[in-house]
Amino acid sequence: MSGIISYIRSMFEEFLEFTPVTIAITVLLLLIGIGGIVFIRRSREIKLTTGMLVNASLCIALSFVLSYIKLWSMPQGGSVTPASMLPVMLFAFIYGPVPGVMAGIAYGILQYIQGGYLVHWVQLIMDYPLAFGLLGLAGLYRKNIVVACLIGVFGRFLMHFLTGVIFFSEITQATDILPSILYSAAYNGPFLGVEFLICAAIAVLPQMNRMIKHLQKTYSV
Repeated sequence: MSGIISYIRSMFEEFLEFTPVTIAITVLLLLIGIGGIVFIRRSREIKLTTGMLVNASLCIALSFVLSYIKLWSMPQGGSVTPASMLPVMLFAFIYGPVPGVMAGIAYGILQYIQGGYLVHWVQLIMDYPLAFGLLGLAGLYRKNIVVACLIGVFGRFLMHFLTGVIFFSEITQATDILPSILYSAAYNGPFLGVEFLICAAIAVLPQMNRMIKHLQKTYSV
């Protein structure tokens, strides 16, 4: 019994020695686990149809092709493209957040294969499947495509922002949390902000607006 108590005590002492980064990762993984449980339960209510899968494939493929056209690239990953996120967010806008997140995760995996930036396996998951998966949150608001795009892009920004604070602070030789926060916001905010503006500008074009309404009327669930 004393051996077990000593082992538990040693584990507790090691936990107290965790760095803020390690604790942040642990909390984040717990939140991801909780979110995953909610997501799985909600996904059981969604009926995947052939049309939905075909449209998802088309939107992912279009986003992937557009992502190769880089108008501006960042050194540690991230770029401005001609609205490469819009097809995935449009899919979420039509079918809802759960199918949208699924499509975003698939797109994020393709983005890593295309040429991802890796410093840690947790960062890989956060910056690619999770960050691009959160584009599917555009499906949370299905009344206005611009607002939907704002939600989706903010979801991606939030995940990149967290990885910047947790994993990329050494690049700036930051010694405390504030410079890390400022660096991450300054790095991820501009290119995602420009990307959002491009997506929004294209989405409000009369021809695009008519097409979106037609797709909603035809495929919306």
